[in-house]
Amino acid sequence: MTVEILIVDDNSDIRNILNDLIIDAGYKTRIAANFNQALSEIDKKIPDIAIIDVKLDKGDNDGIELLSYIKSKNKDVPVIIITGHANIEMAVNSLKQGAFEFVEKPFDQTRLLNFIKRAIENLNLKNQNKEYENKLFSSYKIVGDSKNILNIKEQIDKISVTESRIIINGPSGSGKELIARSIHKKSKRQNKPFVILNGALLDSNKYELELFGEEKENGSISYGALEKANKGTLLIDQVSEIPLDIQSKILRVLIDQKFKRLNGNNDIKVDVRIICSSSKDLKEEIKFGNFREDLFHRLNVFEIIVKPLNQRVSDIPLLIKYFSKKISEAYNIKDLQIDENDSYILNHNWQGNVRELRNLIERIAILQPESKEKISNIVKESLKTVNYLDKFRENDLSVPLKEAREKFEKEYLTIQLKKFKGNISKTANFVGMERSALHRKLKGLGIKEFN
Repeated sequence: MTVEILIVDDNSDIRNILNDLIIDAGYKTRIAANFNQALSEIDKKIPDIAIIDVKLDKGDNDGIELLSYIKSKNKDVPVIIITGHANIEMAVNSLKQGAFEFVEKPFDQTRLLNFIKRAIENLNLKNQNKEYENKLFSSYKIVGDSKNILNIKEQIDKISVTESRIIINGPSGSGKELIARSIHKKSKRQNKPFVILNGALLDSNKYELELFGEEKENGSISYGALEKANKGTLLIDQVSEIPLDIQSKILRVLIDQKFKRLNGNNDIKVDVRIICSSSKDLKEEIKFGNFREDLFHRLNVFEIIVKPLNQRVSDIPLLIKYFSKKISEAYNIKDLQIDENDSYILNHNWQGNVRELRNLIERIAILQPESKEKISNIVKESLKTVNYLDKFRENDLSVPLKEAREKFEKEYLTIQLKKFKGNISKTANFVGMERSALHRKLKGLGIKEFN
């Protein structure tokens, strides 16, 4: 990769010195002589690294303003601040705003080149980590053979070829984003952008900016999620958290297929497929007055419901095998010997769902235990504070022994049935009962048999 460095300084001598120094070191340069030129260069293309003078033509600290502008577009870009009017407060302020280094004029050329080299190393490391994370996540598949997961896979195949809007409902960590990505990958938009806007993480004052973008007084443009996702797919995650006034504006976009940027006068037309996800029941949110019913009906052309992991226990062994293989390959270690039928794992409540299970397996991979016994200890240590059976015992200490035993047996046998997908023979063999005795026990406890 050829590194491109943006030089911003209003002193032509400094610009020329920096330009020659950086080109001689084997890097490409772009140059801006004032604040507006810098904005124009940044809007054309985000540089790999920027070297910016604190004081330009606009004011005493307009270099810091440029620093903030770059970071708002890409927080990973290293920015080196240079100044001939240094003081401690200015240095601290620039570092707080995200500057990579702060250099005083006249600067030592060797020292500056070392800063640039370190900035490139830092940038490469972040890019490698992003590539690793994206590869790992984008390579994940929807794993499971429970009725719920098989139904979701079938739904994905049917709706991916359409342009229908979709709401994916399920608890946090259950794989809603993965489902949305799968739909995008199988759609005709697969080679276009997939953009995520998280309604729960945005500053309440920045919803419009993040969605619609902004036209600034100096002529520069900040693009919002709708334009970034043009021709592709926009996933609005946790859509229930978006304020009502912004919901009405989203509704207007869906109706008109166009919008205006903040401070803009021209209509922007976009072609975007919108998928929404929520951990809350949007119908309930409508009743409470937190979500617009007309927007819900516009978005809810098709609904996918993901059940919690503790309601599809039969998926857990498959997920353990799958994540163990994937994470072992990613960490370049031997296959993790995790017992997929460990009752401690199967009986855990998994409040964090698939994400919690994946994190557990990654924790084991990082610690690299040498034996199955050590793996088992890590599992127990990680899950003991929220183990479902522990909770069960704590909650039922106040009831008579017979009632507590019945509750335990009912919960235990229900979990085992789910694990073996309703197969009575396999369940009976695992729990150590005769098949006929298990039938009687299930009937006595009021547990319905299923296939």
